[in-house]
Amino acid sequence: MSNEMFCFQCEQTAGCTGCTGKAGVCGKKADTAKLQDELTGALIGLARAVDSNGEGTQEVYNTIIEGLFTTITNVSFDNESLEKMIAKVRKLEQALAPDCGSCASPCGKNSEFNMDDLWTANEDIRSLKSLILFGIRGMAAYAYHANVLGYTDEEVNKFFCEALFMIGYGEDQDTLLPVVLKVGEINLKCMALLDKANTETYGSPEPTTVSLTVEKGPFIVVTGHDLKDLQLLLEQTEGKGINIYTHGEMLPAHAYPKLKKFSHLKGNFGTAWQNQQKEFDNLPAPILYTTNCLMPPRKSYEDRVFTTEVVAFPGAVHIDDNKDFTPVIEKALALGGFTKDTEFTGINGGKEVTTGFGHAAILSHAGTVVEAVKSGALKHFFLVAGCDGAKPGRNYYTEFVKQTPKNSIVLTLACGKYRFNDLNLGEIGGLPRLMDMGQCNDAYGAIQVAVALAKAFNCSVNELPLSFVISWYEQKAVCILLTLLHLGIKNIKLGPSLPAFVSPNILNFLVENYGIAPITTPEQDLAELLGK
Repeated sequence: MSNEMFCFQCEQTAGCTGCTGKAGVCGKKADTAKLQDELTGALIGLARAVDSNGEGTQEVYNTIIEGLFTTITNVSFDNESLEKMIAKVRKLEQALAPDCGSCASPCGKNSEFNMDDLWTANEDIRSLKSLILFGIRGMAAYAYHANVLGYTDEEVNKFFCEALFMIGYGEDQDTLLPVVLKVGEINLKCMALLDKANTETYGSPEPTTVSLTVEKGPFIVVTGHDLKDLQLLLEQTEGKGINIYTHGEMLPAHAYPKLKKFSHLKGNFGTAWQNQQKEFDNLPAPILYTTNCLMPPRKSYEDRVFTTEVVAFPGAVHIDDNKDFTPVIEKALALGGFTKDTEFTGINGGKEVTTGFGHAAILSHAGTVVEAVKSGALKHFFLVAGCDGAKPGRNYYTEFVKQTPKNSIVLTLACGKYRFNDLNLGEIGGLPRLMDMGQCNDAYGAIQVAVALAKAFNCSVNELPLSFVISWYEQKAVCILLTLLHLGIKNIKLGPSLPAFVSPNILNFLVENYGIAPITTPEQDLAELLGK
């Protein structure tokens, strides 16, 4: 492989073309990025071994999912943990197909794949393979969370191998394009699996108002996405005088009945992931990172950073699979927290936010929604959802939501909502105009609501007065976008910039067949979407 990194998988990639040289915009160093490429190549080798062997074991599938999740932006910055993961993958590959690289197999390829061959491929082939790779990386995060709760799906597992095999050996657009769309199809099944895992384990989310004030005394901030880790931490801190606060994508945890029962789950601290270096600076409490969203910590709080699962950073204390959070608890008690209740606000000055409008909660009011549409009180739905980020231009989403007409409802999910989730937009028919549906994976819920509305009005989703305004940053947004395309949803507004890994020809295909367009200004886009 080359001595320099190449990475263009996130929205903030350098120059909207790709991070090269010694480090990426995310703070990942070249040697770490190269190890992630090596891990991806090894995973392709393992998928090829599964193909030649005819069947994979659950251990193999779990390793593939874990390996893909590890390569998502802002997950692992630690070379040692990556090297261990590579060794684990190679051991499984060798067990499935001994001396695979030297055999004359039908695929005609050696066991592992050199990722430089992908980054230097024809731009359209590179674009299609990147859509597949980044899509399954995002899907792996959802499969991983479901697996943690004991839920798996054989079709989802097998598709990871199919997609990896195609990344290594697919050679033409006609072969690759159907796989791109299949990523969206299988991701829908994967999100349904995670929705089932979360709701059967913790109950269906309920609309819940969450305070942004941090009470005096010891506390722990939990960020990421993993509900199981939060549950275990809540159990281990119960009765110890330590309060727990969510951060970022953990906010929707407050809406799950079996997590709400813990009285020391107090509220939410901070906003989206890209603000953590400022928000965690000199924070008198430890931070537990459960999944992606880790930024390289500043010196001012690096001694308070704890990681678990696939998240890793050099020097940070890592909580292993035994899930003994004693080091985090001891740190919280030693730091002591704030000496008095400390009031924080959202980006727009709000002192509380509301979450928990999952598909079950919204559809329980389906009659009210349908009647509001029929009466003319409700004219339009907007799904303004996706990742947040530090790149200039994301205030577009704040202004867009502020300017939505009073006879419209805004559905939102993922961390992009922090741009506007503390706004009070009023109500329609007793329902709030702004409804937070949860984490990024809860896009499944938004799809369920759209399908139910289409059925109620006897029309297609594209015929509904429903507009999709999507922000993206990393790979989970990619798999969700591919799911929307699989469902045939058209005229999506995407921003703040278009993916660097989508070539002009592939972009033209998406524009011609699905009407995908970049965001412009809130005023212009609203006028277009409302047909003015």
